[in-house]
Amino acid sequence: MDTKKLEKLVRNIPDFPIKGIQFKDVTTLFKEADALQELSDGLYEMYKGKGITKVVGIESRGFILGPMIAHRLHAGFVPVRKFGKLPAPTFSESFSKEYGDDAVYIHQDALSANDVVLLHDDLLATGGTMLASVNLVKRFNLKKVYVNFLIELEDLKGRALFDPSIEITSLLKYNI
Repeated sequence: MDTKKLEKLVRNIPDFPIKGIQFKDVTTLFKEADALQELSDGLYEMYKGKGITKVVGIESRGFILGPMIAHRLHAGFVPVRKFGKLPAPTFSESFSKEYGDDAVYIHQDALSANDVVLLHDDLLATGGTMLASVNLVKRFNLKKVYVNFLIELEDLKGRALFDPSIEITSLLKYNI
């Protein structure tokens, strides 16, 4: 995977969604067919043979590559969403992020103890959203949990929040 080429396709948006945040816009990466294919192939190669039964995508950009990865791995796809977006009974987990408090939700019947789960999101910054998502899926007493990000902002050290037993991968890494 040509990470340098992919990194150049990510657009920086200063002061979004609030002043002081340097937003990494991945829509510019997704709109390029070759880049999207390269991401799909790269993620498949990273996770094939790991026995993944479900890919859990985090709202909202985790809904783009998450189903693609699931399809390639012959796994199911499960969304983790914000409040009020899932129709059946849910579990929730609250967290703080760079610009406010939030919570994530998952259907209570989304996973089982027999599942091997890959959690996927677009960005690891301070880690709050994904840590909450990891805590959420741990309620299902899963066989194994993997965590993947498209982008990691290494200077923010979000990786340090996670239990070292969880394998965390990031395709593109930036220092801010």
